[in-house]
Amino acid sequence: MSYLDHFKLNEQPFRLTPDPSFVYWSKQHARAKAYMESTICLADGFVVITGEIGTGKTTLLQTFLAELDDDIVYAVVSQTQLTPTQFLQAVLTEFGFKPFNKRKVELLDMLNMFLIEQYSNGKKVLLIVDEAQNLTRKVLEEIRLLSGIETHKEKILRIILAGQPELKDTLDSAELKQLVQRVRLRFHIGALDRVETREYIDHRLTVAGCNPKDLFTEDSYDVVHRYAGGVPRLINTLCDTALLCAFAGEKDVVDGDEVMSAVAELNWTERESTTGRYSQLREIARRPETVSRITEIEVREDGQTIAVYSFPAGRIIVGRSPDNEVYINSKFVSRHHAQLISDDNGCLIEDLNSTNGLFMDEKQIKKHRLHDGDIVSLGVHELVYRDLRTAKNAGDEGMEKNNEPLEEDDASVVRQ
Repeated sequence: MSYLDHFKLNEQPFRLTPDPSFVYWSKQHARAKAYMESTICLADGFVVITGEIGTGKTTLLQTFLAELDDDIVYAVVSQTQLTPTQFLQAVLTEFGFKPFNKRKVELLDMLNMFLIEQYSNGKKVLLIVDEAQNLTRKVLEEIRLLSGIETHKEKILRIILAGQPELKDTLDSAELKQLVQRVRLRFHIGALDRVETREYIDHRLTVAGCNPKDLFTEDSYDVVHRYAGGVPRLINTLCDTALLCAFAGEKDVVDGDEVMSAVAELNWTERESTTGRYSQLREIARRPETVSRITEIEVREDGQTIAVYSFPAGRIIVGRSPDNEVYINSKFVSRHHAQLISDDNGCLIEDLNSTNGLFMDEKQIKKHRLHDGDIVSLGVHELVYRDLRTAKNAGDEGMEKNNEPLEEDDASVVRQ
């Protein structure tokens, strides 16, 4: 009798092999998937997804690929310790070629012709590079050059780079400044928090055919989080071992004691401090109490203000999904409707291929540089943009004016 029969499970709930049917959509994973989906419609830059080891990047990629339409041709390169020539060969092999014993110029010609042919046939071509943290700077430069193949309207090759946190450090190096300028979206998948850890466990047990309340006790979840640190792969390992310990002890449930027995079997120590979450909290604690906020977005419905948001420089997403920075619960708003990019030059709004689009003065816009006071319509809602730096500068000028020494005539008026 296996533990599947003992616990009345249809299949093993905590396997380590990636399985899209078990994918748990945390807010982070949903956002990362939305960013990958944006490459299909926007096609004018890289998307970079990073995450700690075991946070589910590969499962996320497999789920994303399984949902692609038939008009999309894709290649996935996961062996990345390659020279530039070997990398081109790997890409062409994924696209069905036999590119060996050819010079680099011939490889580039083959790839260019393939991309042009696919574009002419109405196909979209996607290149995904997994484990991209292992790519050398020369290969990354080669990828940048490939991304430059375009028509007068759009890029022909869409590119997603996925890898471990080291990829972020590599991209931030001065030598890759040109590549980073072509990165449209970057997102880092961190560890799950306590609530998400519980939801993750319950989700996998439910998919495996079990009511989680019948198998894992309340105290077991906290112990799992303490020792797995919110990393999905470690959660799987610990929960699977805990099930085996409970099965060996002829118990019908997994409680905190069984999880601790599994911890002892695995010889683990508390891992929460090794997931990066504590270091992130320390980094936040070292920041000034107030972050310089430069963008304010007022959300209106029927002329009435329903929410006001303010943000520092960076990228924010507007949409119907609760994981967005600007959340608008409306059937006329897409899950990820638009993005706002604030920088030293102001704020840029861009439609993320939404169903109902963006409008200014009844004119539909795709990408627009906003000015203080601009109003953008989406569905029955309006976004009013305000540049907080403009208000601050005006306030500073007013203070300076008020602090100016009084002229003689003004002084006499005050004295009266």
